[in-house]
Amino acid sequence: MKHLLLLAGLLMLSGCSTWLDKEVVYETVPPETFPVLKAVGYAPLAEQKGESPEQRMLQAMKASKLEAYRELAEQVYGQKIDYKVTMQQALLGNDQLKASLQGVIRGARVIKTYPVGEFYATEMELDFKLVYDLYQNSQPVRRIQSVKYY
Repeated sequence: MKHLLLLAGLLMLSGCSTWLDKEVVYETVPPETFPVLKAVGYAPLAEQKGESPEQRMLQAMKASKLEAYRELAEQVYGQKIDYKVTMQQALLGNDQLKASLQGVIRGARVIKTYPVGEFYATEMELDFKLVYDLYQNSQPVRRIQSVKYY
């Protein structure tokens, strides 16, 4: 019993010790280069829903912008491809191909929006220097500079 009380007392005293304290100093590390990605999105005017040509043009502008965002996201995150085929399906030419994409694009800007024949085009760019600055404000990229143990 005496030994148990002595052990409990030592454990309580060691909880107040500073032998496990440490100080970690971080530093920010910016990348050496910042690429600029470019994307172009197209949307057909005739396929847009709207009562007037002006409404269809506005819808095509929005759709082409979304297509440009999709292309930027594809460049940043890649694209997941699911391909399924059996031998019998291959003989019949019945392949199943699915593609999906998911991501968040921040900091992209529209360079130009213009009509091209029966289509509307939107050119966008994503400057990774701006993306880096945006993320530094919310989630800074850091590495450990030094650690001091006390």
